[in-house]
Amino acid sequence: MKTSSAIFSALVVIAGLAGSSAPGVAQETIKIGEINSYSALPSFTEPYRKGWQLALDEINAKGGVDGKKLEVISKDDGGKPADAVTQANELVSNDGVVMLAGTFFSNIGLAVSDFAKQKKIPFLAAEPLTDAITWSKGNRYTFRLRPANYEQAAMLAEQAAKLPAKKWATIAPNYEYGQSAVAVFKKLLSEKRPDIQWVGEQWPPQGKIDAGAVAEAIAKTEPEAILVVTFGPDLVKLVREGNTRGLFKDRSVVGFLTGEPEYLDPLKDETPEGWIVTGYPWNAVTIPDHAAFLKAYQDKYNDYPRLGSVVGYSTLKAAAAILAKAKSTDSEKLVDAAEGIAVDTPFGPITFRKSDHQSTLGAFVGKTALKDGKGVMVDVTYNDGGKYLPSDEDVKALRPQN
Repeated sequence: MKTSSAIFSALVVIAGLAGSSAPGVAQETIKIGEINSYSALPSFTEPYRKGWQLALDEINAKGGVDGKKLEVISKDDGGKPADAVTQANELVSNDGVVMLAGTFFSNIGLAVSDFAKQKKIPFLAAEPLTDAITWSKGNRYTFRLRPANYEQAAMLAEQAAKLPAKKWATIAPNYEYGQSAVAVFKKLLSEKRPDIQWVGEQWPPQGKIDAGAVAEAIAKTEPEAILVVTFGPDLVKLVREGNTRGLFKDRSVVGFLTGEPEYLDPLKDETPEGWIVTGYPWNAVTIPDHAAFLKAYQDKYNDYPRLGSVVGYSTLKAAAAILAKAKSTDSEKLVDAAEGIAVDTPFGPITFRKSDHQSTLGAFVGKTALKDGKGVMVDVTYNDGGKYLPSDEDVKALRPQN
């Protein structure tokens, strides 16, 4: 009996030692928690996923970061801020991620940003565009990759100010992103053109637009120009109803995001011509760094990239660069490393400004056109995001000092 008992005890010890080795194995990878609205807006987030997966493959093929492979644990927030925060908590508490990344909708980005602040974990916001992310609600732990509403509005207002139109109306989704975009565009355009009058506005709920009613209401205000912030399936409905009702005929239109393939492609031969837009003319980009990305993406997926692809790819490349510079997974060291860091992207090198944690990634501005039954961007220029941001001194008045 004693012998059997001793053998049993030894087996228990051995099993315990074997079990204790599991965490050691897990620590051979560096875990990044990624959250996005995959089921809520697949047109953007699926290309985004392909982008970060391509970057992950490239990073790990070169040995990872400091000899450790990167591991991405991805979650779908379903377009709900509460679910995103729940998943962020699970990623940090249960999965042991050292950094959070992603999010699409601005209200979700703000919710995860607040979580990151409370838990003191770095959050690399990929897509949410509200200015509040880096300014009024900015915090030490949150960084943002994409050019914010302010930058895109400044680029578009620069072109819109040249139009003869004086009477403007706006159409935007009624949540944080749409509200932020309209507010900053109106401010910047009015500063350039004090003679502008804002004669009408429509705020349809995101994903539930009654496009006919919106088009009719805007038409009644008799604008000379219209700002369109609507995107995704709502944009297709709005363009269709607008075309049918003649809303856009003989009127200037400025569109946030309309030139992105995710939103331009579904319009097909209904694409309105001559809109001034931000977007991504993937097959006409002449930036040298873009060529290698384009080839790698097409080789892997046998498809062309969307803007989401660039955002996903650049997000993970930025995360890896931060980890490599920090030489640590400690949150405070990661934040210190991220401030002012330079990162290579398909649109060329960018930096994350120390003053507000906003990257200097730029945006393409051009006009919509119809070619071979498909919407395209023409007369395109790439604008460096850093040239459209307020100075570090001005940021002090915009951002809480924390």
